[in-house]
Amino acid sequence: MQLNFSTYYTLICAAMVLLAGKYLVHRIRFLRDFNIPEPVAGGLLAAAVIFTLHQFTGYSFAFSSDLQTGFMLLFFASIGLSANFAKLREGGSALVLFLVIISVFIVVQNAVGVGLATAMGLDPLIGLIAGSITLVGGHGTAGAWGVVLESEHGVQGAVTLGIACATFGLVIGGLIGGPLAKGLVTRYRFTSVDQHAAPSTASDANFENPEKIRLITTGAAIETLALFAACLGFAEFMTGFSQGTFFQLPTFVWALGGGVILRNGLDYLFNFQVFDRAIDLFGNVALSIYLAIALLSLKLWELSGLAAPLMVILLAQTLTMALYAVFVTFRVMGKNYDAAVLAAGHCGFGMGATPTAIANMQAITNRYGPSHKSFLIVPMVGAFFIDIVNAAMIQMFIKILP
Repeated sequence: MQLNFSTYYTLICAAMVLLAGKYLVHRIRFLRDFNIPEPVAGGLLAAAVIFTLHQFTGYSFAFSSDLQTGFMLLFFASIGLSANFAKLREGGSALVLFLVIISVFIVVQNAVGVGLATAMGLDPLIGLIAGSITLVGGHGTAGAWGVVLESEHGVQGAVTLGIACATFGLVIGGLIGGPLAKGLVTRYRFTSVDQHAAPSTASDANFENPEKIRLITTGAAIETLALFAACLGFAEFMTGFSQGTFFQLPTFVWALGGGVILRNGLDYLFNFQVFDRAIDLFGNVALSIYLAIALLSLKLWELSGLAAPLMVILLAQTLTMALYAVFVTFRVMGKNYDAAVLAAGHCGFGMGATPTAIANMQAITNRYGPSHKSFLIVPMVGAFFIDIVNAAMIQMFIKILP
């Protein structure tokens, strides 16, 4: 038996999930310490309640997929609209080098996931879900690709699987980053080169502080909504236009790409000042509502047969992340204090999300001194550049897998 919720009731339920998540994060220290997003905290509680009702009554619940898809596209458009390539010059060669390191890691992470899934007799795409789709990509990418894998590739329960992997990665990314960097700092007896400078914080970038108050005018909000509408229109057109061609991509990838093109076109061709605060605000709201609906739609009973193999893959991914951060990220980025802080940040968004990376780095810099270089590089790479690279890598792996 299934209960269907209309668009309005779906939005009401999503709002209740967000309020519940805010309460839980405020009251439970563990959730705050590991930067568990409010939509994830409230959504997992709602998913557990729905699972219990299903087990005892046989009822299941269906929520508006149109509303979920719309907010997902808005979120990915916000990433594209935030991708100002002029910031690459600000980060310099170190930013480009770090981006290359992360790009290679995505290939390694997917190879580990696909290889282990194949060895255990699972669909290789499940290994991809337990790879960069969820670990580098996070909850938003997990849900978006999950829908694609369910509808186009027949991977049953891909969204549920993705959300579970992303949540695991978020917690583990917060657990391993700080101790790993602390070990490097103490082993090599590093000191901060910015020891006498003002401490660097995450408040320098909007996307790192979703709770930060932002002053937005009505005119700026309308301009920003027009940009989002253009991105969604471009995504819908390109999805239809590319259907059946070699450059066919999921709609959300076109929304992200459209945002990149529009943002940099306005910057370089028309010298138009895009209002970043409004883009960031709408993007955070869209992601929160999208995650709330996605988690409400979880069917946890679909994971029962995959629990053990999935845990094997995720533990292997954790070990891979730690080894890569120590022997590649740390060494290639200079084997110094900044490199140790960058390794902590890499663990954060390599397994979880950019806020986790920031929290990892702050745990080190609050004790051993600031690292302005790290707080410049990690937010820019982790917040939008890596999402563009990750989307391309995922698409490549899907095409070459049998």
